Amino acid sequence: MADGIRVERRELGAAWIIIDRPDAMNALSGAVLDGLLAATRTLSVAPDVRAIVVTGAGAKAFSAGADLKERRGMSEADTRARIELINLAFDTLARSQRPTIAAVNGVAFGGGLELALACDLRVASSTAQLGLTEVRLGIMPGAGGTQRLARLVGAGRAKELILTGRRITAEQAYRIGLVSEVVQTDALEAEVHRLLEELAAAAPVSLAMAKAAIDRGADVGLDEGLRIERACYEVTLRTDDRNEGLAAFAEKRAPRYQGR
Repeated sequence: MADGIRVERRELGAAWIIIDRPDAMNALSGAVLDGLLAATRTLSVAPDVRAIVVTGAGAKAFSAGADLKERRGMSEADTRARIELINLAFDTLARSQRPTIAAVNGVAFGGGLELALACDLRVASSTAQLGLTEVRLGIMPGAGGTQRLARLVGAGRAKELILTGRRITAEQAYRIGLVSEVVQTDALEAEVHRLLEELAAAAPVSLAMAKAAIDRGADVGLDEGLRIERACYEVTLRTDDRNEGLAAFAEKRAPRYQGR
């Protein structure tokens, strides 16, 4: 689809966005970010896409972060524009109504980890390493890392990782809730497939509304969060899939959801 980005449509309605720069540790160049943004926008409205998976090509890296060789030749204004682009790409992914999975197949440092944090679910290979290492380069996380990591693992743990620029193993990431599963490298795609099977068994509108309720309710008080939940629930009541779910339960069969 774009230089450095490959999109594969696979079974279970899954669309895989693959960062395809293994020789550069799948670094996030401008072309990669443009491609990621375009792919996410397209796939998020495609009626036959049930879920989006993001991963890196090869066995070494999910993404090592920003393309620092490219950054060295950029002016301050160009750098600011690049930060706007990376935030737009990651925020668009985070706001997709489709469930998103990061298949962390190798190192995920800096912007690479911020990309994984923008996904709903994260599965890591046992050889993966993760870290927001920006302070060691004279900057700080600027693509959602300080906010998404703190919301995921708590402010104290996020400060420990961000302020030290520490790199942690996949097992350490699992223990603090940064990733939901750790599997052997050759079992990573199988684990993602298992998750996709679970997602495929649910109604698409229900998934979208549940995700919206969680995300929109995260930054408000309980009363407002409950109001958001009820509003999202109301959307599901008006769908054909809700009636199909009730009928399938009564008839003791698997539901056939259509996403409407």
